[in-house]
Amino acid sequence: MHHQRHRGSDADVEIGSRRSAENASPRTGISADPAIGLTTGRAAAIRLAAAAAKTIGTLRVGAGRGWPGATVTIGNESHRTGARASLSGDVAPWAGPGCAVLRAVSHPISTIAGLVERRPFDEEWFEHNGSRLRFETHGTGSHVVVLTHGLLLDSQMNRRLAADLAQRGNRVLLLDLPGHGRSDKPRHATAHRMDLYASSVVALLDHLQIGSAVIGGVSLGANVALHVAELVPERVDGLVLEMPVLEWAVPAAAFAFVPMLIGVRATSAAMRPVAATIRRLPRTHIGTLDSFLAAAGTDPTEVAAVLHGILTGPIAPAIDARRAMVAPALVIGHQLDAIHPFADAAHLVRDLPDARLVRARSVTELRLAPTRLTAAIADFLDEVWAGTARTAPRSARADTRRRGSERPAPRPARADTRRRGSERPAPRPA
Repeated sequence: MHHQRHRGSDADVEIGSRRSAENASPRTGISADPAIGLTTGRAAAIRLAAAAAKTIGTLRVGAGRGWPGATVTIGNESHRTGARASLSGDVAPWAGPGCAVLRAVSHPISTIAGLVERRPFDEEWFEHNGSRLRFETHGTGSHVVVLTHGLLLDSQMNRRLAADLAQRGNRVLLLDLPGHGRSDKPRHATAHRMDLYASSVVALLDHLQIGSAVIGGVSLGANVALHVAELVPERVDGLVLEMPVLEWAVPAAAFAFVPMLIGVRATSAAMRPVAATIRRLPRTHIGTLDSFLAAAGTDPTEVAAVLHGILTGPIAPAIDARRAMVAPALVIGHQLDAIHPFADAAHLVRDLPDARLVRARSVTELRLAPTRLTAAIADFLDEVWAGTARTAPRSARADTRRRGSERPAPRPARADTRRRGSERPAPRPA
């Protein structure tokens, strides 16, 4: 087993303790109060904004506790900087044509900078079914959450969410499934069935001697979590399911992935050097972007094996199996995506005995503007650990719905279904 500790990049810079207010840059007029660390991207954003304004007086950056989302105040303007530090400042009245430029560039720059994730995590490998699988650990403690990624992607897409949930006292494990990320990539389709992916999650729990955990994931990862709940229900404390893919999405998924499989196999020779070039590109520390780059850098033969295995294996547990899953579940669905239709999320909530539904504003919300959904997930986990997720009073659930989650109408009773479909004959007289 290999273990490695990842910390913030050496490129991070500290402003304040080694650079006093008197040593402010004469070109930008920036000075800093002591004891706050800024990533290179965040500091560069402030410097660029200051340079664009030409004359801004003195910007004072002070230490704070803002998690998530901090603010830089320039004059009467406030700009969010993301979830790395709390920034506040006073700027002397400033003028000049650079003001309009500052307003135009500060928001996108700070938004992009806020997506950079450099919080530390542990990285390890373990063996399962002849493959070496990689996983990350964010946080410590007994409240364990296992998250898996989308098809052809990897753990990087969930890294920011994991770090945020770790801040709330959870120990979050991110697993690269076989054929994905930095785990081994078998080149035969039989290794890439979703039910076999579920056995990898169980093997991770066994490897770490964890009795039970909340299991979750996005898209492919959500379906893998459902298979885990079917395989070992006693080891699933709860489910966090983002964009599940059920029967209603199968035609759209087949329409998308079958041509992709054919295309990958037909162009593998031409695409192989392109993938090798992409693998040499530097990473951005923006998790979702890096995850897509990693997918684009995967050898075409390995991509074809994954697609073939997913298409030939089971997509999700059967309806009867889903109705038997007693673990509380949080389901996140969104619209405007044929492969992850909102109807699938709504039907899943009706199938599961104890589930609630949160409607995402877009497919990218949890990755680009995660505050609302991260809070919903963290609150759900708190309920699971407190043992109240299954027994939350109706009034508490109504409050949850008002904060952005909703629950579809309950299923009609089975007796009503029988009367509508296959009515039983009246009993014979005695």
